[in-house]
Amino acid sequence: MDVVLSRRAAAFLLVTGAFQWVIWPTFLHNIWKDPRSFSHGDPTAFLLVHAVLTVASLALATGLLLVGGRSWRAAAR
Repeated sequence: MDVVLSRRAAAFLLVTGAFQWVIWPTFLHNIWKDPRSFSHGDPTAFLLVHAVLTVASLALATGLLLVGGRSWRAAAR
């Protein structure tokens, strides 16, 4: 059984995924510049935790873009 999302739902997924790809790299850039991110040249737990959060969020955003794109094309048929 195939499930086809509406174009409106597909557009929401695409916009949300794209928004995440704009926000999270900017967030990581700001974290990188934070003085708490490095201690004596080495990354701190503060930086590592936020880097893991960013990677996980970007993976989910990529999934949103893939599902949204497939749904958009399926709804057009």
